[in-house]
Amino acid sequence: MLNSFLLGALLFVLAIILGLLRLSSGARIALIFGTVAILVGSVLSLLAGSGPDTGQLWSLGSIPVTWHLQAAAAWLVFWGGLAALAAFLSPSRAKNPGIWMSGAGLALLGSLGVAGLQEGIAFLIAWEFLSFGGAIMLLADGLQNREKSGQSNLYMLALLEIGAVALLLCLLLLGAENTEFTAWAGSWATYGSAAFGIAILFIIGFGAKLGILPFYEWYPGAYSSGSGASGALLSGIILNVAYFALGRAMLDWLPRSSATGTGILLVALGTITAILAILYAFQQEDWRRLLAFSTAENAGLAVVALGAASLFRADGLNMLSTLAWTVGLIHLGGHSLAKGSMMLSADRVASVRGDYNIAQSRVLALAPWTLGIGALLGAMSLAAMPPTAGFAGEWYLFQTVFQDFHLTSSAARVTLALGGAGLALTAAIALATMIKVFGLGLLGREENQHSITGRWPILALGLLVLGYAAALPWTLGFLADDNWPAVPAALASMVKGPILIPLHFHFAFISPPLLLLMGLLLSLIPLAMLGWSHLRQGRRRVPVWGHGLRQIPANNAVTALAFSNALREFYSFVYRPSTNTRKSHSERSYFVRELHFDYSQAPVFGPWLFRPVVRFVQIMSDRLGLALQNGSLNAYLAYIGVLLIIIFASVFYI
Repeated sequence: MLNSFLLGALLFVLAIILGLLRLSSGARIALIFGTVAILVGSVLSLLAGSGPDTGQLWSLGSIPVTWHLQAAAAWLVFWGGLAALAAFLSPSRAKNPGIWMSGAGLALLGSLGVAGLQEGIAFLIAWEFLSFGGAIMLLADGLQNREKSGQSNLYMLALLEIGAVALLLCLLLLGAENTEFTAWAGSWATYGSAAFGIAILFIIGFGAKLGILPFYEWYPGAYSSGSGASGALLSGIILNVAYFALGRAMLDWLPRSSATGTGILLVALGTITAILAILYAFQQEDWRRLLAFSTAENAGLAVVALGAASLFRADGLNMLSTLAWTVGLIHLGGHSLAKGSMMLSADRVASVRGDYNIAQSRVLALAPWTLGIGALLGAMSLAAMPPTAGFAGEWYLFQTVFQDFHLTSSAARVTLALGGAGLALTAAIALATMIKVFGLGLLGREENQHSITGRWPILALGLLVLGYAAALPWTLGFLADDNWPAVPAALASMVKGPILIPLHFHFAFISPPLLLLMGLLLSLIPLAMLGWSHLRQGRRRVPVWGHGLRQIPANNAVTALAFSNALREFYSFVYRPSTNTRKSHSERSYFVRELHFDYSQAPVFGPWLFRPVVRFVQIMSDRLGLALQNGSLNAYLAYIGVLLIIIFASVFYI
């Protein structure tokens, strides 16, 4: 197992080097084989159960830097790795493919570090690899002008660095004496009532990459500056390892005395994030922006499961805590596959249309059936439709929050109940959102005759979405020997043969494999009826209903705005929509030559949270610039002298 991951890491380093040398073909091959190596290592780690190997990489003084992959991390790395492999096998849309491969290799190398490193300093370095690897991929895609792409990436990196600073503070507070993770739980317990503040720092640190509010606002700009392949990595393995890191902090290190308050905060943040993200996803007219908000929504759902696990842990309900944590793993594993298929479908749409706009086109008619099946299954999963992975994950999540009556705290019970209501709203809007992106994005009348390639990875991910759900009753056993907080009895009580159960058979149960089998059998009925009708009456063509119009325009189409405008008006207090119309006249005002129409929604947090900070930094930089850049050589020498004194003082202090 360790050899597989070591081989994968070496191949990722090789991909970084080859990419920088602009040898994109060699870098792609290195990434493909490196990803296969970590997939093999993840499988071996899951099969090893409670005894996966631990390897020592190097030492920081007397502190060994070790790497160990527990079952939860292996689960998330495996499913996220499959989406990454599909992205590498798909045709690239990056304008600088070699640099893109380098960024991908750096991000995957960081993912391995975040998933398995057991020491704080090395972990923070790997965490930075994730951030900068993602930024390099998005910049190398070059699908926007440099100014807009640079602004989006700087905004992303600025918010991610806020999270990095929060994690650095956690390292200073918990690892001042010992940076090994095994000592952090004991160190955290010594802070008493201040332990909750450290929990907030961890939520800020890991939540910046997970997209927990308000940090999800970097998602649409960053995702829309890159390709779907970049989105598949950001929404897959990178998101997964960030969730694992947050779970380790909340369930392994956090003192149980602070678990109730932290759990309430996590459930509240996850629920509000999911609601706001899916509301904004429904209004998008760009594939990548819509799917980016959908990623934030699904991350919010997983955080709700983590918050529930923390609440159950506070009351000593270890069985329910294990259920909730496992549900988060199930949800993100299936999400990686579904989001990967949709992100790669967006690339195929852009290769035909020339852009990522959600508009009616004949992509599905022109594409081989393999692309349509893969995209349909991915959309069904993100809409939580049976019998897909998304349905199984969200069904389990609902059953978990319905266990709130076991809690002793009234505040915790009310929080989970309100969280369940928020999840219901999220699921309804997610269904409409996926109908929009699939129905408008792949169907229509526009005439395009471009060939479509790269559909096999999309089909593979779509079929895996079905296989993931159908195999859950048997694959959940691989998580039984997880280091924390898994209770083997809880994992055993989550399945009964081919049936999924939330601990108690009489509470609720479903069977994804039976749903899949019955769905296939029942589909024969309408197919037989269509065949009988065709043989008896032949094919009939009738005009569609067009709102009472006697003559329907040939180019009549439903736009992305028309599809979502009703909800836009209903939730206008959230969206604060704006509509701008500009006219170009010829000689006199009533001879209109062109009419320009655009609409937008105001961000929730940007105007009052981020922009004031930006203005403050700009004002301070202007004032300091006048003092620092005064043109005096003596002043510059004084600055250098002060810096040297500070450097020497810090060396003597250390």
